[in-house]
This record gives sequence, structure tokens and C-alpha cells, in this order.
Amino acid sequence: MPADPLNSAGPPQRIHPAGRPVVDAERDDRVEVRRSARRRRTVSAYREGDRTIVMIPARMTADEERRWVTVMLDKLAAQEDRRILDDDALASRAAELSERYLQGRAQPDSVRWVTNQNARWGSCTPALGSIRLSHRLQGMPEYVLDYVLLHELAHLLVPGHGPGFWELVERYPRTERARGFLEGVVAAERLPYVPGPRAD
Repeated sequence: MPADPLNSAGPPQRIHPAGRPVVDAERDDRVEVRRSARRRRTVSAYREGDRTIVMIPARMTADEERRWVTVMLDKLAAQEDRRILDDDALASRAAELSERYLQGRAQPDSVRWVTNQNARWGSCTPALGSIRLSHRLQGMPEYVLDYVLLHELAHLLVPGHGPGFWELVERYPRTERARGFLEGVVAAERLPYVPGPRAD
């Protein structure tokens, strides 16, 4: 069974009052500026795991670079804010996934975002029927969020990480892709290792 990155979310982040990580572009090694001689006027930015890559023309001054990095970080954050599900929408998404992949058998009492979960992507307390997802998943691709949700939903039916648990999780067709994405995020954080599955 391949390694499971769900218990390796990387180091903690400072949080903006709106719930986003606080990024100081000049001191934050999660922001990488790439200069290109072929790029004349355009500036672009994208997320690569937990890092932000800002592409700028090579001729820009340091002041222009700082200004554009700030503009692009704000633009990305605004785009991601529009995509973030609130707790009610998250619970609805969990119900849809349970219906589609688990015959509706996994019915959590609560599904919510938390900001105090920095060492793992998600957690489940079967006795309470509660699922908590790390705020760090916000803004990641939808298929990654769905994988983490389904992983935690499966724990409502099978508490450990044995073969029965993995049989449920692997019903999700994008499991390997999502796991690869999360493993890439973990690698980008330069963690010493990604723990393997437990033999429960």
C-alpha cells in the first residue's frame, strides 16, 4: 500500500483574520519569483503545492517586482476565497461523496474546517461522528479535497487503515492523483518523510 500523506501537512502557518495564511513576500520562502527574458510585459502567478510562483519580466526593477508580487498574491487569494466552501457546503459535499462512493452509509454529525490542525490534512472521531479538515486544504484542487473528505468518511465505517478501509477509499477514481498531489506538497515543505500506512 503506498504511503498516505494525510498525516503530514507540514509546518504551521500564520493565519490572516479572514482565514488565509499571512504571506510576507519579501521574507517568505513560500513565494518564488522567476524572471524571464522572453517575458516582455505580462506577469502571472500560480500555486505549486504550498508555494506561490510569480513569473515576471527580467527587466523589472526590485520595486516593480515587490509591487507585482503583492498584486498577484492578492489576486490569487481573492480567486481562492471565491472557491472555498463554508462548513455547510463542506457537509453537503461530504454527503454527496458518501452517497456516490459509500452507498450513503457514512453520515457524519459535523464536517468543518479547523485552523489548529497543522500536522495532518484531516481527522475523524468516529464516536462523535465528527470530521475536521485543515484550513490548508482551502484553495487546493477540488479532487484533492474530495479525496481527503472521502478518506475521513471511510473512517466513520472502518476506524483503522486496514484492507477494508483502503477498499473503501480506493472507490474514489482520483485517489492516486490526489495522494500524489499531497505528497508533492509534503515534499515541497521539505519534511523528513511521508509516513507509510499503518498496519491496523
